[in-house]
Amino acid sequence: MESAQAALARLCDPAAEVSSHYLIGTDGHVWRLVEEARRAWHAGRGAWGGIADVNSASIGIELHNRGDHPFPAPQMAALEGVLRGVTGRWDIGPEGVLGHSDCAVGRKRDPGPRFDWRGLARAGLAVWPEAGTPGNFLADAARAGWRAPAGCEDAEGAVLAAVRLRLRPWATGPVAEADRALVAGLAARWPAPEA
Repeated sequence: MESAQAALARLCDPAAEVSSHYLIGTDGHVWRLVEEARRAWHAGRGAWGGIADVNSASIGIELHNRGDHPFPAPQMAALEGVLRGVTGRWDIGPEGVLGHSDCAVGRKRDPGPRFDWRGLARAGLAVWPEAGTPGNFLADAARAGWRAPAGCEDAEGAVLAAVRLRLRPWATGPVAEADRALVAGLAARWPAPEA
């Protein structure tokens, strides 16, 4: 969306069949759109670990950003404030903070390569892995939570793209030792819930 107002209009349009609990503008303005205890339709067909319906098990926060430019400091500060409130009220650890690209593998790319996951981890609001012993990439990625959708012809490629959006956004090429090591480290320390 080109503006936060356009995103707000879409998120509030019943015909769009998309919603979220919060929207945060680039200036840090926060709109609360859906009560946290109610379901929103922010992840579409999304899964994480053994959770097959992310919409029913999550609180959605949309950030106004086209995905091709950095996230401004006021927006990130507002996100940290919203996350501290949500994670505190619902007893969600930093391993439970995900992007759409994590839980909608092959379908969504947001928050995108410019999102500062490492900074969010330094603030205690997300996780950042230490490299582990490289193993089977797809098995470790599945243990960490990423899984390709049913019927995906290139599961490894889809999962690799999602993993890299989170951990190595500027990496290219086939699965590398660094991809395997980071996913192994993440899976060992923060395995995804099984259900």
